[in-house]
Amino acid sequence: MKKGIHPTYYPDAVVTCACGNTWTSGSTKKSLKTDLCYKCHPFFTGEQRIVDTAGQVERFMRRLERSAAAAPASASKEKAAPAPAAPAPAAGEKAQSATATAPKKTQPKPKPAPAAEKPAA
Repeated sequence: MKKGIHPTYYPDAVVTCACGNTWTSGSTKKSLKTDLCYKCHPFFTGEQRIVDTAGQVERFMRRLERSAAAAPASASKEKAAPAPAAPAPAAGEKAQSATATAPKKTQPKPKPAPAAEKPAA
């Protein structure tokens, strides 16, 4: 190793979790602080708890509540103004759909595979 370019390595660095748990590990810093560890993380503890450090869960819940409150109001507007119905055909006329007047597209038939040559006996 080249001298003078590597940081100092501390084999007894103390890691401290927000829950109060501490342990030693090797690091280039004397002490480390972390938000979660194996004693408080929901995956290891089996708890059904949401871990949120940046407020993302609260923002999502507020947005969900706003959309739930707006959904009944928009549903009542939709019921009040039904879509206009298509006019019925006059007596003796046949109802035509848009697909009935469109020309049909034909696809080319696949070419048969060449027959395998039989070896001469």
